[in-house]
Amino acid sequence: HGTYGVEIYWILSVSLWYDYLNFIQKYDSSVRECSPTGISKARDLFERALIACGLHVAEGSKLWEAYKSYEEAVLNSMDTMDFESREKQVQRIRNIFHRHLSIPHRDLMSTLLTYKAWEAEHGNTLDVSSSSTEGISANVASAYQKAIEMLSMRADFEEKIVKNDMADTERLQSFMAYLKFEQSCGDPARVKSLYERAITEFPISSDLWIDYTHYLNKTLKADKTLRDIFNRATRNCPWVGELWVQFMLYLERCRCSEKELSDVFERSLLCTFSTIDEYVDIFLTRVDGLRRRILFAKELDDGLDYALIRDTFQRACDYLSPQLKNTYSLLQIHRYWARLESSIGNDITAARGVWESLLKNSGSMLEAWQGYISMETEMGHINEARSLYKRCYSKRFSGTGSEDICNLWIRFEREFGTLEDFDHASQKVAPRVQELQLFRLQQESKNIASSADHKEDSVKKSTREKRKSASDAPNEQSPAKRQKNAIGHQKDKPQSSVKANKVENIVTPKDMPHGQDDLKTKDPTPERSKQYRDQCTAFVSNLNLKANSEDLRSFFSDVGGVEAIRILMDKFTKKSRGLAYVDFSDDAHLEAAVAKNKQMFLGKKLSIARSDPKSKRKGSAGHKASIEQGVGIYSSSLSLSLSLSLSLM
Repeated sequence: HGTYGVEIYWILSVSLWYDYLNFIQKYDSSVRECSPTGISKARDLFERALIACGLHVAEGSKLWEAYKSYEEAVLNSMDTMDFESREKQVQRIRNIFHRHLSIPHRDLMSTLLTYKAWEAEHGNTLDVSSSSTEGISANVASAYQKAIEMLSMRADFEEKIVKNDMADTERLQSFMAYLKFEQSCGDPARVKSLYERAITEFPISSDLWIDYTHYLNKTLKADKTLRDIFNRATRNCPWVGELWVQFMLYLERCRCSEKELSDVFERSLLCTFSTIDEYVDIFLTRVDGLRRRILFAKELDDGLDYALIRDTFQRACDYLSPQLKNTYSLLQIHRYWARLESSIGNDITAARGVWESLLKNSGSMLEAWQGYISMETEMGHINEARSLYKRCYSKRFSGTGSEDICNLWIRFEREFGTLEDFDHASQKVAPRVQELQLFRLQQESKNIASSADHKEDSVKKSTREKRKSASDAPNEQSPAKRQKNAIGHQKDKPQSSVKANKVENIVTPKDMPHGQDDLKTKDPTPERSKQYRDQCTAFVSNLNLKANSEDLRSFFSDVGGVEAIRILMDKFTKKSRGLAYVDFSDDAHLEAAVAKNKQMFLGKKLSIARSDPKSKRKGSAGHKASIEQGVGIYSSSLSLSLSLSLSLM
């Protein structure tokens, strides 16, 4: 039973302890015959069993009863004439009863009655039929009442965790709720006991083991008796990196030897974890521990030197670099390594070598260059930092990184360089920034063009589909058209020409209502491609950008005759341009609308005029040319302003 593997699992189960104690009493002759050696051995085992499982609410009484039974057997084996020894043994049994009565367990009242009967057998007068504490010493009675109260508070929790018809997930949640309650009561022994009960039920629940080890590290910390628990945790759930991290931190708190720490670290690297971050955390925890031991724990005299840290970092990079290329985790490892090379290893050349190895693997990562430059700057190596800027300012980084490194170089020279250094950096950076801005504008133009082409293709496709569906549907006439045809027939209009009939029955845009809803539902051609004649239309400008069609319709309500309203929208932003066309039913209504020119509407003075389509068509080419000219001027001025801003930084 003393082997390491068995020792670990002894504290898992009340039944396991109970069976083992019975086995010892039956097959160990010294224990069975109650020899002094056997008695000492048995008592040691019983006390260990009670420490491990004596607080078990549901089954702990089995161990207490077994302990009392063994001590009764010892009493019966004594010489009846040895009154002093027998009296000591009686007191020993009485003490076990008192300890038992102070523990909340399921059979507490039955234990009280058993105790009173036992006292009566040994000459004390007690009412053995009553469950009251009358006649019992005040200390024992007080402890018993407190145990009863504690049992009452835990009754519901106990009932939930022993249900057999409950799903495992629900039972685990019940255990977690019970554990939270016990932690609030502040008794680490009871919390630890309940964790062991939960672990017995769910031995490979990683969440439970993580919660358990966190609690132990927080409350018991450097208790050396916890080593077995951490060993069990990593054996039951070896795939959980956090458990290995907690194990290494525990060993460090206990000031264990380097051999023990190294052994746990090497065992962890043999496991397979679900995420690369778990490997990173294990390597960094190992380095953290080595750094602290070298700097702050020299009294341990482990013979540690910095070479061990360097070796651990190198193993981490060899192991992780292929999976961590261009990631923050790899940057974190190299930054830490370079700092320790310079601070503990006192080797700046080695620190630079660490950064160079990172750049070889992740040279397109802006943060890698920034970290390297930051180290050189903090150490006062201005020329070395400047040379790094010269190496990387022309590189292409993601996002705005290329512009950022240029701006950082200018700022660096402003703070650390001479005027010549500042001018030199500005001359290098200015054309680079202009190149980057031009490239960005080109990319934006391509994106806009691509978006416009995609939108146009979608519109064309939609138009074709609508035309196809319209051609398949039978021609329908409006009531006004049917009435007009009926009048034509009454005037003996020739009906022999089928072609004439077909042409006459077509509904033209002129015949269709100008209402906006009707345009949407009846016209198969999208509004964008529809040709408006604007024969009886008002052009409205300086319109409030928040105004909508209903607002304009309300504004012209006193005029009347409004048939359709078209507010012009920006192609890209989809917001109002402050312009609108309002179609009227006849010239009289249109003239009345134009008469409202210069009136205030939603805080702005409207400009209202009759729409002139011919003038608009003539001016369209010139308007387009002016827009293109404006874009060219804007591009040139943007490049000039960028150059000026860099020179002024």
